[in-house]
Amino acid sequence: MSSLFSPLKVGALTLPNRVLMAPLTRCRAEGANVPTALMAEYYAQRASAGLIIAEATTVSPRGHGYPNTPGIYTDEQVAGWKLVTDAVHAKGGRIFLQLWHVGRISHPDYQPNGELPVAPSAIAPKGQLWTGKAMADYVVPRALRTEEMPGIVAEYVRGARLAKQAGFDGVEIHNANGYLLDQFLRDGTNKRADGYGGSVENRARLTLEVTAAVVSVWGSDRVGIRLSPGGVFNDMHDSDPQRTFSYVLGELSKLELAYAHVTRVTAQDIAHGAKDGVGPKELRHCFKGVLITAGGFDRPQGDAAIHEGWADAIAFGVPFLSNPDLPSRLEKGLGLNTPDEGTFYASGAKGYTDYPFAQ
Repeated sequence: MSSLFSPLKVGALTLPNRVLMAPLTRCRAEGANVPTALMAEYYAQRASAGLIIAEATTVSPRGHGYPNTPGIYTDEQVAGWKLVTDAVHAKGGRIFLQLWHVGRISHPDYQPNGELPVAPSAIAPKGQLWTGKAMADYVVPRALRTEEMPGIVAEYVRGARLAKQAGFDGVEIHNANGYLLDQFLRDGTNKRADGYGGSVENRARLTLEVTAAVVSVWGSDRVGIRLSPGGVFNDMHDSDPQRTFSYVLGELSKLELAYAHVTRVTAQDIAHGAKDGVGPKELRHCFKGVLITAGGFDRPQGDAAIHEGWADAIAFGVPFLSNPDLPSRLEKGLGLNTPDEGTFYASGAKGYTDYPFAQ
């Protein structure tokens, strides 16, 4: 029977194991959102992952909403990411880049010329964010005009092309966690009356247009997509997530992607108002390709998901932060390093590249 340590064919790649590194924002880019040599060291340390899905990376200047997050829209950023991919490949690893646009989860302080963030509808999320100077309430975003949609698609296409120039093995489209594409998909944030709002078919339109366009750059066997059907992060909700995500996964199946990355609801999600019952187990039948899941798994839970057939691989998040050799530790039953939460989004090497490997 397959386990976390069985090989797996994922699109054009054959992975040596099914212990994947989830995309993890670390806020270590510098200058004009450029990846650094320190980031290259960090990812190379974790090259034993079956696949590294690199941190969310913005496809345009207005896609930012957090300090020191990397981009993929300038030549300087491409050069920075080339340091990363070269380092990972030198260690025998495989790495995808996650393409990102935060949409309304931003602030004028992050936007070109101090403009409003963009979104499907002019609805502010609840809560606050760090502007780089102070905590501030989220603002009411500007609703994108219908004629702007091709430009949004073009930003993802440019990011996909530049990711190829940077030497990645493929890309993952970030369609989860309350960011721009997820905002269009769910009816709690999408109140549009044009061809991108209303019915689930319309709300899924931007997701499908972006995915098809990225596939035209990379080929379907090097493109994945991430979805969070039960998630409530960033003030997200949908009146019928089973229908919404069943539809979009069915349509994505037709594109024969390398994988779909569908997160499960965790206890932390439930504590913030999420409801269990719509996740990879319930939606597995809707997607015919490789299905990756994530959400607080340990080794027994990961093996069980694979044995039961509702997942093909597991993406681990926090355990990979503090355990660069996580696949080996899990396989040998070794203890795990304790993560230092105070350094998750800090700067420098502390809590980033200084976690020890098992002896």
